[in-house]
Formats: sequence, C-alpha cells, structure tokens
Amino acid sequence: MVFYVDFDDCLCETAKSFTEIAARLFDKKVPYEDVRFFNLQKTFDLNEEEYQLLMEEGHRPEVLLSYEETPGCSQVINEWLDRGHEVYIITGRPYSAYEPSRQWLDEHGLERVKLFCLNKYGRDAFYQAGEHNLELEDFYQMQFDFAVEDSPFAIPYLEHFPDLKVMVFDRPWNQECDFPNENFKRVKDWKSIKEYVENLLGTNGHD
Repeated sequence: MVFYVDFDDCLCETAKSFTEIAARLFDKKVPYEDVRFFNLQKTFDLNEEEYQLLMEEGHRPEVLLSYEETPGCSQVINEWLDRGHEVYIITGRPYSAYEPSRQWLDEHGLERVKLFCLNKYGRDAFYQAGEHNLELEDFYQMQFDFAVEDSPFAIPYLEHFPDLKVMVFDRPWNQECDFPNENFKRVKDWKSIKEYVENLLGTNGHD
C-alpha cells in the first residue's frame, strides 16, 4: 500500500503554534478551537502585510523545528513502514522549508518517509524546480491507496484518485467541509487512523 500524509496539522500541531505567533506579533488572540478557517489571514483578521509576516515567522527553520508532534503519528507510520508499505509526506509548505521539514521528520523517528513539497495552493514564487518539488500535474501521475489530510482545499486534488481512501483529520477549520463521496472519512486521531486502515487491510495491517 502507498500512503499520502499531509504534514501540517496531521504530523504536527502547526495551527496551535500559529495562534501563539499571531498573539505575539499582532496581539491577535484567537484560541485554537476558534481557528474556523484554513485561511489564517481570515482567521486572525490580518492585512496582507501582516499575513506575510505571519507566514515568514511560521516558516523560519527554528520555528518549524519547534512544532509539537501530533500524538501517535510516528508510531503508526513506522508500523506501516515495518509492514512494507510506502509513505509519502506531501506538504504544501514552500520548498524553502524543505530542509527543516526533513530535519523535523528525522528528529521524530520518521527518517524513512519520503518528503515532497507540492504546490497545492498556487503560491507563486514559493516554489522552484527540484527533485523534492511537485506541481499538480506531477502529483496526479502518482499512485496512492490511502491519504491523511486536514485541508478542505486539498479535497478536490484527492478526488483525482477514484479509489483513494481519504482520512480527513478532524480539525476546527474543516468542520463544515462536505465530503464528495464515501471514500472520505473523518478521523479524530492517529489511533482512529490506524484502526480504519487495519479494518480495511485486515487486523494486522498487512496487504
């Protein structure tokens, strides 16, 4: 089996860190539970300049490395790898964040996973040609059996894979998200992800 796993708010608690950054930089105090929009500019009511500052701060290497691991992710992913499955971390982070993102994975016991930066959101100038970069046309040539994703905006991309089982990680900003078909399932945590996959593949998670 081949797994697609998003990085932010699937592997690590990015949004919680951004609430702290917005409070520190702009005195915008929004509790994590009230982050109702995937668009952080809208969530924190920022102008364009403030939003750019927020994103720059959130993507500084030392900040990226400080993000807390989402409980259970490394254990479950390593179990998949041990069973011979492939795991691709497909992030919408800019390529400039590749090295600290790779370091974060390595430091959290995920040195065996493959990492790619996908231009999910058309952020011009964030991306450049490289072996770890993907444009959507490259992404659509890949094959996946399962996906873990939190972003409502990524769902249309995942619909391009008709047999893909998509686990939508339950977050405040995807509560009103409409799923296109029965291949999309809301999951609460990595325990739920593990159980869902095992139920489909068999009790021990083998192919």
